[in-house]
Amino acid sequence: MKKSSVIIVLIVAAIVVVWGITGYNGLVNMDEGVQTKWADVETQYQRRADLIPNLVNTVKGYAAHESETLQAVVEARAKATSVNIDPTNMSAEQIANFQKAQDGVSSALGRLLVTVEKYPDLKANENFRELQAQLEGTENRISVARHDYNEAARKYNTTLRSFPKNILAGMFGFEKKAYFEAQEGSEQAPTVQF
Repeated sequence: MKKSSVIIVLIVAAIVVVWGITGYNGLVNMDEGVQTKWADVETQYQRRADLIPNLVNTVKGYAAHESETLQAVVEARAKATSVNIDPTNMSAEQIANFQKAQDGVSSALGRLLVTVEKYPDLKANENFRELQAQLEGTENRISVARHDYNEAARKYNTTLRSFPKNILAGMFGFEKKAYFEAQEGSEQAPTVQF
């Protein structure tokens, strides 16, 4: 009888150990997935930041006297590229600051594109059209990357909060990941005036 009790205890202990190892490894895998998706978001924002100098220089040739608008784009790009987040320790506040800097770029680019409307020759310029198409594609990629990040964070956060993984998460210090959220006022369509 004692021998069978020891065997049962060893089997139960082995099951708990195997569950703990696979659960921990699963959480690590999901955490790495969230960090990878964050890197994808940063890559797309960097692509946009890399395109901006080319776009600004192309516009400069046509709109030299629009320096205030061009300077705003350059400054917004500089500010946006200076905001860095450690993906292993992200908070909602850090993501909000990152997004605020990126919104500054979007706003400045919007003003630049309105300025471009004043220069029909520029709109017909092949280099400008190509840059504008690349920028538009990048904005779409940013949207997709943000969605993919939020989805990975949602799956990770759901797993962290689900029983019994929440026990492992608490034991090993896994923390909830923040989401990208819509900015206040984004439900209102922007007004474009010429």
